[in-house]
Amino acid sequence: MDETRETDKTIYDVAIMGSGIAGSMLGAILARNKVKVLLIDAAAHPKFAIGESTIPYTLVALRTLADRYDVPEIKTLATFTNSTKVLGRKYGIKRHFGYLLHHEGRPQDPREVNQFNTPPSLLHEASHLYRQDTDAYMFHTAIKYGAASRQHFRVSDIDFDDSGVTLSSAEGEQYRARYVVDASGYRSPLADKFELREEPCRFKHHSRSIWNHMVGVPRTDDLFRHSAKDTPPVPWYEGTVHHMFERGWFWVIGFDNHRDSRNPLCSVGLTLDPRRYPKPADMTPEEEFYHHAARFPDIQRQFEGARPVREWVSTGRLQYSSKRCAGDRWFLLAHAGGFLDPLFSRGLSNTAEALNCLSWRLIDAARDGDWSQERFEYVDRLQQGLFDYNDTLVNSAFISWDDYDLWTAVFRIWAWGANTGTSYLHNALAKFHKDGNDQHFKDLEDPPYPGLYWPNHDGFKSLYDEMVEQCEAYELGKVTAREAADTIYAHLERASYVPNYFGFAERKQRFLHPDLKSISKLVYWVLTEADPALKKIMLEHNKETMKAKAVGKKLF
Repeated sequence: MDETRETDKTIYDVAIMGSGIAGSMLGAILARNKVKVLLIDAAAHPKFAIGESTIPYTLVALRTLADRYDVPEIKTLATFTNSTKVLGRKYGIKRHFGYLLHHEGRPQDPREVNQFNTPPSLLHEASHLYRQDTDAYMFHTAIKYGAASRQHFRVSDIDFDDSGVTLSSAEGEQYRARYVVDASGYRSPLADKFELREEPCRFKHHSRSIWNHMVGVPRTDDLFRHSAKDTPPVPWYEGTVHHMFERGWFWVIGFDNHRDSRNPLCSVGLTLDPRRYPKPADMTPEEEFYHHAARFPDIQRQFEGARPVREWVSTGRLQYSSKRCAGDRWFLLAHAGGFLDPLFSRGLSNTAEALNCLSWRLIDAARDGDWSQERFEYVDRLQQGLFDYNDTLVNSAFISWDDYDLWTAVFRIWAWGANTGTSYLHNALAKFHKDGNDQHFKDLEDPPYPGLYWPNHDGFKSLYDEMVEQCEAYELGKVTAREAADTIYAHLERASYVPNYFGFAERKQRFLHPDLKSISKLVYWVLTEADPALKKIMLEHNKETMKAKAVGKKLF
């Protein structure tokens, strides 16, 4: 489509650098709410991007953005069904998170696997987003609502004064705005201008990555012939597959994993700790990818016969951090502010969470003219908290892959935290649907632990901290893996804010797949033994579930 061209005299309320999914969603929200917005990008759509896997929190966060800011197109991305119906049959289905631990030179042990899923009667099925189409869709949505666009514009200089911001290209072209949001990612012009990158990066976790899209990737389930008790309740390939080993993991994210798909591609990647696995000078990225796959017989078979469709990407260390993300008349959004690791699929959900708090402040600022740093300080604190908690979570997971028992403890705390965080936001959304009062969302802001899955519960914070402490103690050789796992499980078992019967506290349960029997026991436990804060969250959640089922709808 033709780009929107404005004269140099036009003054925008907000200029957004970067028209990927973060910048384009923000552009759509602002334009829909009568904010004069400009989307700037050095490239043009469609653009290749990874970060395809969604999680339940993502679904609720996207629905929150759609309903709170009246941009129904965002809701399209919140279900597999709607993504496929609106954008075409290029999207993969995600029915679970699947984890398989591998040991070098040995077949995968079916006793060392985990799967976490939510009943389809409760949750709209998540998807594997085909990002080049998803991002372009959101970009065109922003344009439809009135955002101006300027593609192929590389910002070479940003100048601030008392009344606004001037964005200039090397060719001398300029745009003027009252505020600028940098959603451009790692090569953030604002981070460069204000020297915001922390050197060294403050994050504990270290990883680098190699990735591609491929055709002909075998279905993960075809690799194994296991008994019924060792077969997961949902096929591996119908979710996001994680093949883990000491200090590394492969991802397998199929766009071709359902019968109606017309997309033959599969996103594949390898993430490694560079301190354990330095980048070899004598291998291409493709050679290194297959070198590590060959160390594990069943991972090697996962990629036999697969063919890449583009050049391989190989990175240095993925992690980077910023001293701050907000200033007078500017904000670093999402990956412009920092990045961790694609493990646990937090990228899009964290972006949506930050957008939820940033958007209403920008809309208000466009009305009253207050673009000061103070107005956006909480969004900065939230985003930094999201980075920091994701850092300690992913770092703990990488440490735990030395020992399956320790990993299962980390897995359970992640799964329960993610589940609670989803309910925490959903309950606010349900209240908003009843009365349209935006205060329900604002009441969630400024909790004691912003960025933590359950951000206002001291008990969950203590459990999370114990997980991090024990994993790091194991890494330092202060405790054995078994001692660390025992300590974490003892905490899980005595915690009245972690439910029984679902699998979150049951040490030997590999597959967290609720059925009617376990849900019935869980409800009784909630009514008789649960922590009051958990009881409140789950009863509100269950009430909405029953209402949704009564009218034949799904909860999220």
